[in-house]
Amino acid sequence: MDIREGGLDDPQVIDLLRLHAQGMLANSPAESCHFLDLSGLKTPDIRFWSAWDGETLAGIGALKRLAGDEGEIKSMRTAPGLLRSGTGAAILSHILGAARGMGLKRLSLETGSGEAFEPAIALYRKFGFSDCGAFGDYPADDPSSRFMTRVL
Repeated sequence: MDIREGGLDDPQVIDLLRLHAQGMLANSPAESCHFLDLSGLKTPDIRFWSAWDGETLAGIGALKRLAGDEGEIKSMRTAPGLLRSGTGAAILSHILGAARGMGLKRLSLETGSGEAFEPAIALYRKFGFSDCGAFGDYPADDPSSRFMTRVL
Protein backbone atom coordinates (compact mmCIF):
# COMPACT_ATOMS: atom_id res chain seq x y z
CA MET A 1 0.00 0.00 0.00
CA ASP A 2 1.30 3.41 -1.00
CA ILE A 3 0.26 6.26 1.30
CA ARG A 4 0.70 9.65 -0.34
CA GLU A 5 0.25 13.11 1.07
CA GLY A 6 -2.39 15.05 -0.84
CA GLY A 7 -4.64 13.80 -3.59
CA LEU A 8 -7.58 16.08 -2.93
CA ASP A 9 -7.92 16.81 -6.65
CA ASP A 10 -8.12 13.14 -7.64
CA PRO A 11 -11.64 12.05 -8.76
CA GLN A 12 -11.41 8.82 -6.73
CA VAL A 13 -10.60 10.80 -3.58
CA ILE A 14 -13.43 13.24 -4.23
CA ASP A 15 -15.84 10.32 -4.70
CA LEU A 16 -14.71 8.67 -1.45
CA LEU A 17 -15.12 11.96 0.41
CA ARG A 18 -18.69 12.18 -0.93
CA LEU A 19 -19.34 8.62 0.21
CA HIS A 20 -17.88 9.49 3.61
CA ALA A 21 -20.24 12.46 3.96
CA GLN A 22 -23.24 10.36 2.88
CA GLY A 23 -22.32 7.65 5.40
CA MET A 24 -22.01 10.13 8.23
CA LEU A 25 -25.34 11.75 7.40
CA ALA A 26 -27.04 8.35 7.07
CA ASN A 27 -25.92 7.28 10.55
CA SER A 28 -26.03 10.48 12.61
CA PRO A 29 -28.22 13.56 12.82
CA ALA A 30 -26.91 16.38 10.60
CA GLU A 31 -26.12 18.57 13.62
CA SER A 32 -23.89 15.77 14.96
CA CYS A 33 -21.90 15.35 11.73
CA HIS A 34 -18.54 17.10 11.94
CA PHE A 35 -16.82 15.78 8.80
CA LEU A 36 -14.85 18.21 6.66
CA ASP A 37 -15.80 18.80 3.07
CA LEU A 38 -13.23 19.20 0.30
CA SER A 39 -12.65 22.89 1.00
CA GLY A 40 -12.32 22.19 4.74
CA LEU A 41 -9.57 19.68 4.04
CA LYS A 42 -7.60 22.20 1.98
CA THR A 43 -6.81 24.54 4.88
CA PRO A 44 -3.24 25.12 6.14
CA ASP A 45 -3.89 23.38 9.48
CA ILE A 46 -4.79 20.08 7.76
CA ARG A 47 -2.55 17.37 6.36
CA PHE A 48 -4.35 14.88 4.13
CA TRP A 49 -3.27 11.44 2.92
CA SER A 50 -4.65 9.00 0.40
CA ALA A 51 -3.77 5.30 0.42
CA TRP A 52 -3.43 3.47 -2.89
CA ASP A 53 -3.31 -0.12 -4.04
CA GLY A 54 -1.79 0.42 -7.45
CA GLU A 55 -4.12 2.84 -9.20
CA THR A 56 -7.06 2.06 -6.91
CA LEU A 57 -7.85 4.29 -3.94
CA ALA A 58 -7.90 2.23 -0.75
CA GLY A 59 -8.64 4.92 1.85
CA ILE A 60 -8.12 8.42 3.17
CA GLY A 61 -7.28 10.18 6.41
CA ALA A 62 -6.36 13.61 7.68
CA LEU A 63 -4.67 15.26 10.63
CA LYS A 64 -5.73 18.67 11.90
CA ARG A 65 -3.32 20.61 14.06
CA LEU A 66 -5.05 22.02 17.13
CA ALA A 67 -3.70 24.47 19.69
CA GLY A 68 -0.30 23.79 21.20
CA ASP A 69 0.93 20.24 20.81
CA GLU A 70 -2.42 18.60 20.10
CA GLY A 71 -3.97 17.25 16.92
CA GLU A 72 -7.21 15.73 15.70
CA ILE A 73 -7.80 12.84 13.32
CA LYS A 74 -10.29 13.78 10.59
CA SER A 75 -11.92 12.09 7.60
CA MET A 76 -10.74 8.51 8.11
CA ARG A 77 -12.44 6.31 5.52
CA THR A 78 -11.68 3.02 3.79
CA ALA A 79 -13.00 2.33 0.30
CA PRO A 80 -16.06 0.03 0.49
CA GLY A 81 -14.46 -2.97 -1.24
CA LEU A 82 -11.48 -2.89 1.11
CA LEU A 83 -13.12 -2.81 4.54
CA ARG A 84 -11.24 -4.92 7.10
CA SER A 85 -8.28 -5.26 4.74
CA GLY A 86 -5.81 -3.37 6.94
CA THR A 87 -6.23 -0.09 5.07
CA GLY A 88 -7.62 1.80 8.07
CA ALA A 89 -4.84 0.49 10.30
CA ALA A 90 -2.20 1.53 7.75
CA ILE A 91 -3.60 5.05 7.44
CA LEU A 92 -4.00 5.43 11.20
CA SER A 93 -0.46 4.23 11.78
CA HIS A 94 0.77 6.72 9.18
CA ILE A 95 -1.13 9.58 10.84
CA LEU A 96 0.30 8.65 14.26
CA GLY A 97 3.82 8.74 12.83
CA ALA A 98 3.21 12.07 11.12
CA ALA A 99 1.80 13.53 14.34
CA ARG A 100 4.89 12.45 16.26
CA GLY A 101 7.06 13.92 13.51
CA MET A 102 5.23 17.23 13.92
CA GLY A 103 5.98 17.20 17.65
CA LEU A 104 2.38 16.60 18.71
CA LYS A 105 1.89 15.03 22.13
CA ARG A 106 -1.83 14.15 21.99
CA LEU A 107 -4.23 13.05 19.27
CA SER A 108 -8.00 13.15 19.68
CA LEU A 109 -10.96 12.39 17.47
CA GLU A 110 -14.72 12.65 17.24
CA THR A 111 -16.76 9.84 15.75
CA GLY A 112 -20.34 8.66 15.89
CA SER A 113 -21.83 6.68 18.74
CA GLY A 114 -24.10 4.25 16.88
CA GLU A 115 -23.61 0.69 15.73
CA ALA A 116 -22.29 1.77 12.32
CA PHE A 117 -19.27 3.30 14.06
CA GLU A 118 -18.29 0.24 16.14
CA PRO A 119 -15.66 -1.05 13.65
CA ALA A 120 -13.92 2.35 13.67
CA ILE A 121 -14.09 2.57 17.46
CA ALA A 122 -12.56 -0.92 17.72
CA LEU A 123 -9.72 0.17 15.40
CA TYR A 124 -9.04 3.29 17.48
CA ARG A 125 -9.02 1.23 20.70
CA LYS A 126 -6.55 -1.21 19.12
CA PHE A 127 -4.23 1.79 18.56
CA GLY A 128 -4.47 2.95 22.17
CA PHE A 129 -7.28 5.50 22.00
CA SER A 130 -9.67 5.72 24.94
CA ASP A 131 -12.88 7.59 25.57
CA CYS A 132 -12.65 11.20 26.68
CA GLY A 133 -14.83 14.26 26.98
CA ALA A 134 -15.59 16.72 24.23
CA PHE A 135 -12.65 18.85 23.10
CA GLY A 136 -12.21 21.95 20.97
CA ASP A 137 -15.49 23.44 19.78
CA TYR A 138 -17.49 20.21 19.97
CA PRO A 139 -20.66 20.33 22.09
CA ALA A 140 -20.28 18.33 25.29
CA ASP A 141 -23.88 17.15 25.40
CA ASP A 142 -24.24 15.48 21.98
CA PRO A 143 -25.33 11.84 22.49
CA SER A 144 -24.52 11.08 18.83
CA SER A 145 -20.83 11.96 19.22
CA ARG A 146 -18.12 9.88 20.82
CA PHE A 147 -14.74 11.38 21.69
CA MET A 148 -11.48 9.49 21.99
CA THR A 149 -7.89 10.48 22.70
CA ARG A 150 -4.39 9.14 23.23
CA VAL A 151 -1.04 10.45 24.31
CA LEU A 152 1.75 10.06 21.75
